[in-house]
Amino acid sequence: MQRSPTRDLTVGLFVAAGLAAIGYLSIQIGGLSYKGDGGLELYAVFDEIGGLKERAPVAVAGVTVGQVTAIALDDVLRARVTLDLDAGLELPSDSSAAVRTSGVLGDQFIALEPGGEEELLVSGEEIAFTENALSLERLIGKFVHDSGIEDE
Repeated sequence: MQRSPTRDLTVGLFVAAGLAAIGYLSIQIGGLSYKGDGGLELYAVFDEIGGLKERAPVAVAGVTVGQVTAIALDDVLRARVTLDLDAGLELPSDSSAAVRTSGVLGDQFIALEPGGEEELLVSGEEIAFTENALSLERLIGKFVHDSGIEDE
């Protein structure tokens, strides 16, 4: 088979496009992104966060507006979640945060529900109203215990 410069160029471009696609997917799956300086940093405290992880999305009405940047225990052993939100986001001071699951068995994320106050949350403040993650194990355990299934 003879060498063809056109075929060699086509194969080279195809390989380069494949490598670029693999690189793009690796960055997306790894959660790396450059967002620039600053943003609105808020805190939310929960009794139960389930499987929430760092880099989990934060959404308002289903639209991603930020991500979870840190999860730690506070002084009274509750989960303190740090949220990095878009700098232009204006959340009323009575807004709430809830740990939700995307789909039946999907990853968990933080859903923000804007309140009705005129005063806005500023960077460094804590969201006062939170809703814990739903624990399926606890729910099933409670159902089994309350229904008396384990007695049979």
